[in-house]
Parts: sequence; structure tokens; C-alpha cells
Amino acid sequence: MDSVKKSDIMALAREQGVKFIRLQFTDVLGVLKNMAIPIEQLEKALEGELMFDASSIHGFVGIEESDMYLRPDPNTFAIFPWRPRDGAVARLICDVYQPDGTPFEGCPRNALRRVIARASENGYTMKVGPECEFFLFYTDDQGNPTLKTHDRAGYFDMSPADLGENARRSMVLTLEEMGFEIETSHHEVAPGQHEIDFMYSDALDAADKIVTFKFVVRTIAQRYGLHATFMPKPVFGINGSGMHMHQSIFKDGDNIFFDQGDPEGLSDSARYYVGGLLRHAKAIAAVASPTVNSYKRLVPGYEAPVYISWAQRNRSPLIRVPAKRGLSTRIEFRSPDPSCNPYLAIAACLSAGLDGIENQIQPPPQCNMNIYELTPERRRELGIDSLPTSLEEALWELEKDEIIKHALGNHILMRFIDAKKKEWDSYRTQIYSWEIENYLTMF
Repeated sequence: MDSVKKSDIMALAREQGVKFIRLQFTDVLGVLKNMAIPIEQLEKALEGELMFDASSIHGFVGIEESDMYLRPDPNTFAIFPWRPRDGAVARLICDVYQPDGTPFEGCPRNALRRVIARASENGYTMKVGPECEFFLFYTDDQGNPTLKTHDRAGYFDMSPADLGENARRSMVLTLEEMGFEIETSHHEVAPGQHEIDFMYSDALDAADKIVTFKFVVRTIAQRYGLHATFMPKPVFGINGSGMHMHQSIFKDGDNIFFDQGDPEGLSDSARYYVGGLLRHAKAIAAVASPTVNSYKRLVPGYEAPVYISWAQRNRSPLIRVPAKRGLSTRIEFRSPDPSCNPYLAIAACLSAGLDGIENQIQPPPQCNMNIYELTPERRRELGIDSLPTSLEEALWELEKDEIIKHALGNHILMRFIDAKKKEWDSYRTQIYSWEIENYLTMF
């Protein structure tokens, strides 16, 4: 680690009265983990000398090879604004390394770093701007989450209908104190559903911000007696929560998706990138929509992207190209949801897009019709395929897609698929109230 960076972090921590530092990282499934250390151990941590038991982390290693090291990224240093200033608490996001000093293949952040490094060989830098949606629900007397929402508001509503406005305001202010540049915050379509969007940034920073965002939103919601959930579809019959990812590629400071001479303002590279995403969309689904519940969201009728197609401005296809051009030219990939591990989801998208650019994969013609209103026959005529309808189907697609498998790396791939097959098997063998209500007296 750069000595200046290290000394800067040490000085800032002492200046701000930091007493504890949380060293954060995610497991393969995207669950945020942390180890707290006192300020006296910070220098040792910054030197990458702190060891932890990786056998206890989902998808990492067995007990016979458990020792791993955490290497903090100094660019991720932030103080938790909600904790007392006397004895303040800060955090650093870490990469996981093996005892021999090599990056651990099972670390999701390292997986994204590998794909970013491959892109940089061609001078490419990926920019990502996520749209994070979530629900706020009441908790019961014991603090357990319920499905009872605190409002009946709808899209862009405001007080008094939007009773979550104060909580959302506190979330925004807290995020800003932690270095986020917030672009918008508003009530979403469903009751109790909200969205906070922050400024796009480089791929790794965007992934770090997504895991931080979810942690902060849950923490602030709890202070208002609410439970924030990023479950994709917590309530039947209303819209689910997505995490649309706006993506672009820069080279030498220029957005390579923009072509001023093209009638649509799109370069060949932009179209190839779209072609790559569409070709690998089914396999990406396993990573970007990674839970059984994700596929309760990906159904027609609730504005969720189900059909593998693209268009400008039209919001019914999987990929939308927003109208803005110049440096803001981008594509919006609409299938990811906030239950995903953002490091793996972004790595998968970037790999697919790079495959499109490198192999000049032409996307199909744009579809400017409302695809939700097309009959199955008409969709077949237009060559419009659909995303997987279940986690099981998405895993099948992942297992035969070499590009996305390579993006994850063999270690993560094997453990991710194993965990998700167990999740699917547990789900499919359960008996649900719907079955009892429909079959118990019928047969």
C-alpha cells in the first residue's frame, strides 16, 4: 500500500476521533461481512497483516485452508455518521488475499478487479450508475419485520401520502456524509417502495457504493422503526424492486458509446456492447437475479424486463438506451435486482459487453413496440426471446456460458452454483399455502 495513503488514513482517523474500524468484505452471495478492530490495530491492518478465518465465510474455503488476509482499500475509508463522534466508527472495504500474497480467487471484489484489468488492456474504463429500489415495512413489537407498509403512496408522490419521506431524507443526508453524490430520491410505484439514485462512477467504486448503500439504508430505516428490504418481490400483486444498471465504456476520457455522426448518436461499440449483453443475458440472470424470489419479479405485468430485446427510450425491453448523448451516452440494463452481489453482477455485464465489442456481435433490430402487449406468436415472429423463468433455468444457462463462467472464476462459479442449487432444491420441495388452498379439498 502506498505509504502516503497509509499515513493519510492514519492521520484522518486520529483527527476524527475514530476508535474502531470495521474491515468489510462480501461473501460469494453478496452478504456484507466485517471484522472490527481498535484504532491501535489500524496500521497493522493497512499493511495487510490481519488474518481471519475464511472457512466460516460462505463460499470461501474449507477448514483445512482457512487462513486468509484482509487488505483494506484506502479509497474506501469512511466514517459512520450515525455513530457518536466521541469514539467514532469508520470502515474500510477490503480485498481478500491468500497467505502467499496472491489475490484469493473466491473474493468477489477480486473477481471484478480481474475483469476490470482485462478491459483496461484495451484502455477501457467501465462506468456504472445503479438505480437501487427497496421497500420500507413496519416492524412488530419485538422489532421483527412485517409486510405492513407505512404508506399508500405511488410513483413520485410526496407528503402526506409518502410517509417514508423523512426516513429517505435521513438516508440521503447520511449517504452524502459518506461521500455519495445523490442525484434523485423518490417514492416508487408500489406502496412502501422507494428509490435513491447516486452518481455513476467506475465499476469497482460503484460496486462498493452499492454494498454501502444497502447497509446504510437498513441502518437508518431501523432508527425510524422500519425495516428496509432489498428482497426483489416481497408482496404479491404489486411491483417488485429492481436495480437497473446504467453502463458505459470510456477510453482516454471519451465515451466510446457516442458517435456524433450516427443518426441515433450511437457508435458501433455501443451496439456491439448491447449485442454482447443480449447474447449472454440468460446466463447473467443467474448472477444478477440470483434468488428464487427474483423470478417472482421477472413476470409480465409489473414493468419488469422479461423479454430479451433493446430499444431507445422504450421501457418494455431488457435494454433501454436513454435519450441523453455525449459523455452521458449509456445503456440501461434492466434485469438486475438488489439481491445480487454487485461485484459479480457488474463483472458479468462487463465481460458480456467486452465479448460483444471484441467479436462485433450485432444486436437484433430495436423493438419500439410495447412488448408486454404482443402475443407470444408475434414475439416469436420478431425473434424476441425471454429471460429464464426460474432460478433453476438460469443456473442451466450459466453452466453452458463460457464467457460468464470465466468472469466469475472457477472457485466462485462452483460455490455459487452449489449454493444456488441447494436453494432451489429447498424451495421446490417445500409445501406452500397456495397448494394447500387449491389442492387439499379438491383431491
